Amino acid sequence: MDSALACDGGVRDSGVRDGGAHDSGVYLPRTVRTAAKVLVVGHFGVGKTTFVGALSEIRPLRTEETMTQAGAHLDDLAGTAGKTTTTVAMDFGRITINDGLVLYLFGAPGQQRFTRLWLDMTQGALGAVVLADTRRLEQSFDVMGLLEEHDLPYAVAVNHFDDAPAHPEEEIREALDLLPETPLVTCDARDRRSATRALITLVDHLLHTRTITREPV
Repeated sequence: MDSALACDGGVRDSGVRDGGAHDSGVYLPRTVRTAAKVLVVGHFGVGKTTFVGALSEIRPLRTEETMTQAGAHLDDLAGTAGKTTTTVAMDFGRITINDGLVLYLFGAPGQQRFTRLWLDMTQGALGAVVLADTRRLEQSFDVMGLLEEHDLPYAVAVNHFDDAPAHPEEEIREALDLLPETPLVTCDARDRRSATRALITLVDHLLHTRTITREPV
């Protein structure tokens, strides 16, 4: 592991003990030797912060700021009624897979003005979960295009919204122009089990598309 992360013989992350899913403490077991990085991406307001928060075993690091009138002409608020904050850097969470392996989740901001930061975050990542919204499927194209430009495998998870229309899988695949091998699932980013299934879908895809090395990211 990176020596910069070492503390008292263990590894320490930002976060505190919390209830529910966030009850594993801030220290990794001394046995952890391998770290893997996965991105959680998607357009503005699609549920990335919620997804990372549902999965993380530590209190997730969030960089949300209150939206102001000054940004109204930059962010498309269609389909995001009630949203008052936006991620301005990243979301960060952690999942300990076993005694030797930890998975770090990086949620990237969805607005185009953060593209440079977004691209920096792709460095060292194994793959990405792309969250999508059936009310705004066309807004997923830029995100998927960036992943494909950087040869980063991904799985698409259609996030559940109460007022979003339901469509058959084949129609969503056609609308998103997905390759046959690209996984497509539905999920509820608020629910840990549902979010876990989406993440497992990505991992299964990675295992079939590339060899995952045992070197730290």
